[in-house]
Amino acid sequence: MKIPRIALAAYGFAFLIVVIDQLTKAWVMSSLDLREAGRVLVLPPIFNLTWVENRGVSFGLFGDGSARWMLSAFSVVVAGVLAWWALKADRRLLISAIGLIMGGAIGNVIDRIRFGFVVDFLDFSGTGVFPWVFNIADSAITVGVVLLILDSVLSERAAKVGVAAEKS
Repeated sequence: MKIPRIALAAYGFAFLIVVIDQLTKAWVMSSLDLREAGRVLVLPPIFNLTWVENRGVSFGLFGDGSARWMLSAFSVVVAGVLAWWALKADRRLLISAIGLIMGGAIGNVIDRIRFGFVVDFLDFSGTGVFPWVFNIADSAITVGVVLLILDSVLSERAAKVGVAAEKS
């Protein structure tokens, strides 16, 4: 089976996100010693680096770590479905979205398997707008979902424009 060139772009985006995500996590875990420090003030109060061990999912769901393997398996399945979808996709925006979400899912599943939790450290809670601490993988998933919605809206609009209404 020949992999379409556009699908390779999605896989490339995913690979890039995984590498950047894992490098930044390695940096905060070893070079910065953020785990011991707890918090490093960068641009107080707007942006700080804060150590968070996310053992669950959004909003503290399964925060006790009981769903570690279920969440890991779910992430692997999601990444697999996205990899298959990339083989069928033909729009650049959709491919970008798929690659970002796939990379983010893989980046976080690596943490869950290695540590039993996801390493979060980007903290913009001082703004009062966004109280959560997150990481590069989370950011990629969020941007990917926004692009997926945008692609859906734009492709629906293009389909409506392409179909001429019949006049009686």
